[in-house]
Amino acid sequence: MKKTKMLKKNYEFKKVLTHGKCFSGKYLIVFVEKNKCFGSNFLGLAISSKVAKAVGRNRLKRLIRESYSIEESKICDGYSIVFLWNKKQSPKCVSFLDICQDLKKIFLKAKLYK
Repeated sequence: MKKTKMLKKNYEFKKVLTHGKCFSGKYLIVFVEKNKCFGSNFLGLAISSKVAKAVGRNRLKRLIRESYSIEESKICDGYSIVFLWNKKQSPKCVSFLDICQDLKKIFLKAKLYK
């Protein structure tokens, strides 16, 4: 299992959001950009405070992180990936399987699988 590094700085998020390609699913919007560090991927999670309160946002982040870690070994190296939550969908009725299926569809659209 490879180690994915997290995006933490504002300029890192902005770079991916402005220069990356956008792929959307039912629940998630994903921005993908090729990075210079070929050995690993960078992952960023950004969920607006308008979507849910802190407990709901943290739950969504945990679900997205876990579904990403399941798919992590199948993804190509050298990408920066930022996940945004689709504001049209309510986070209360979402299950782990819904997010996993949505993530797989988006990764197939983006052609990130090996």
